[in-house]
Parts: sequence; structure tokens; C-alpha cells
Amino acid sequence: MVSKRVLDEYYMSRALSLAWRGLDAARPNPMVGCVLVKDRRVIGEGWHDRCGGDHAEVAALKDAAARGESARGATACVTLEPCSHFGKTPPCAPRLIEEGIARVVVGMTDPNPEVNGAGLGLLRAAGVEVSVSCMERECRWLNRGFIRSKTRSRPWITLKAAVSLDGRMALENGESRWITGPTARTWAHLMRAGHHGILAGAGTILKDDPELTVRHTCGKSPLRIILDTELSLPPNAKVMGKNPGGGCLVLTCSGDEKKRMALEAAGAEVCVVPSGDGRVDLEAALREIAARDVQMLMIEGGPAVLSSFIRAGLCDAMALFTSSSLMGSGPGPAGELRFELMQDVVRLRDVQIRRAGDDMLVEGVFRCSPAL
Repeated sequence: MVSKRVLDEYYMSRALSLAWRGLDAARPNPMVGCVLVKDRRVIGEGWHDRCGGDHAEVAALKDAAARGESARGATACVTLEPCSHFGKTPPCAPRLIEEGIARVVVGMTDPNPEVNGAGLGLLRAAGVEVSVSCMERECRWLNRGFIRSKTRSRPWITLKAAVSLDGRMALENGESRWITGPTARTWAHLMRAGHHGILAGAGTILKDDPELTVRHTCGKSPLRIILDTELSLPPNAKVMGKNPGGGCLVLTCSGDEKKRMALEAAGAEVCVVPSGDGRVDLEAALREIAARDVQMLMIEGGPAVLSSFIRAGLCDAMALFTSSSLMGSGPGPAGELRFELMQDVVRLRDVQIRRAGDDMLVEGVFRCSPAL
């Protein structure tokens, strides 16, 4: 006999796969999937496909009705706690009660202060059986950007870099194209498409003049974000060009009106933030970024930018492409960090290593990253 827990996880896995279909379009709302089950049959399923559209539970109920199925007495497996407040749409918890749902299996509680257990309370008060934390780790990982935005007022931050086998990001003379092969570069563009913003420093733009868009794969290009303390960017930089996914945000400490107006005329949004140690204050920058609904941020800067986020403890994950080449002397991704003791070095957890053509992709979560 298959246990209730195994069945719950089976249907929750399906709900998770549905939730991913709301990638980007659901923002700033979380990605949510829902599966309705009755007598071990799926009678309806849905996901939150766009902000302002039906929530996953309502979409699943409508799907069941379209199939000619009654939801009364069914179990709803949903990746996130059903909401209890009015937003762009009516709340879901009362709707599940009205439809006669007998049991609700929830992946995780909603970190949104407007919900945060209130939806579960409504369901229980109405006599609905509630089971929480089914595949909770997977559900939290799905919405890690949403969780960070609600609990830390900043995005989930991934540092991305490409290095040689001996850990160099460039030759001693600064040349760095291309460290990795075409498979790794395509993979990197796919990663960009999974983020809402991509950040680099002005030094990277001045040296390489990158577009910071998704070009080698399908997907939507993210908002391009540049840290430019002195507004040194030229108005004709490629990041100022048209971007189907979003524009270009320049974060600066400079009050130079002439330079600001030139960049704005080129299509960029320029935002002045406080300085810290002569550079753009990172926490102030992240508040501005989060205010633009960027929940997933990838940083593709040079050693100075990467190490500054590590030093400030403002990073969650690392994606390091490692090529099969040796480059000799040159800068590394953590070039400005200095440690005296091994116990102080920065470490990753949950590390995965995958092959990308002749290169490797090493991914992991920083141990200093706050728990989800």
C-alpha cells in the first residue's frame, strides 16, 4: 500500500513542475503550482502564469470544472500556502473552502507578512485538513528570490564567473576572450534568462563593452545594472542599446548632471545612491534594485565587484565556469580578498559539478547565505 506521504510528494512534484511555467511572468508574485486529486486521480491542475492572472489554486479549480469534475472532497497539493488577502485577485483560501476541498497539502508557508500562516488558519478553522512542509526544500528553492525579497528586502544573488583551470579570469595584460568554449557560453546565457537582473561594474563595461543580453539561447534578457561610481560609462556603450527584457539601470554616487543627462538620453535610468568606502554602497544599491521587482540577480562583474559582494556577505550562490586551459599569472574572481587563517576562508555548500563541453560548471550556495 502506498503511503499518504509518498502520494503527497508525487503530486507535489507535479505541482512544482507546473509552477516553473510562471518563471518571470508571475513576478513580483511567487511561482505557484497546484494539483487537485480525488480518488488518486488528477482532476485539475494549474499554475500562476502571470501577475494579475488567476492564482494556481483558482486555475486548477477552473481546469477541474472544464473537465466536468467536482472539487468537493478533493485534495489540493499546492507549492505555497493559499493566500488570505485581496490583492489583484480575490484570496484563494476562502475559494478552496467554498469549493469543498477536504484536504490541502502545502509545500511551504508564505513569507509575505500579509499571509504568513493566515491562509492555513482560515482553512483549519473551516475544518479543512491541512498538511504543511511537503517537499519544503524544493518549494523554497523554487521561490528563493521571492523569499529574499520578502525577508531581506533584496534579491537572491548569484555570483557568476569564468576562470581558467588555474583560477584566472584574464591574462596579465587584461585579455579574457574567450576563457570557456561555446557550450559554456550558451549555458551562461540560459542562466541570464533565468534572472531578472544582471549586474556588472563600470570597469567591465569599459574593458569589454558587453551587451549583457540573452543572445545564444531562448529567453528574456534581464535588466542590465551597472555600478558606476563616477559615471564613467560612455553613452554609446552596448548596454545602453535596446533590450527586449528591460532597460539599463546605472547606479552611481556622482552628482554630475551633464554625464547623467547624456546617459539618460542614451536610454539608461540613472539612480544616485549613497557611497561607501568611495564606491557605490552595495546595500543601498540592492534596495534600489529590489524596488524594481528584481528578485533574482546575477553578478557578472570583475574581481573587484565579485569580491566586494563576498566581503559584504551579500551573496547567496556561486556559478563558476572552469575551462580546461592554464593561463598563468592574472586576476582571479576573489582577487581583493585576503585571509590569514583557513577557518576564515569562504566556503560553499550543496556543491554540484557538471560538464559543459570541455569545461566545467561548479555551483554551490555560500555558507554565509541566510537560510531560506
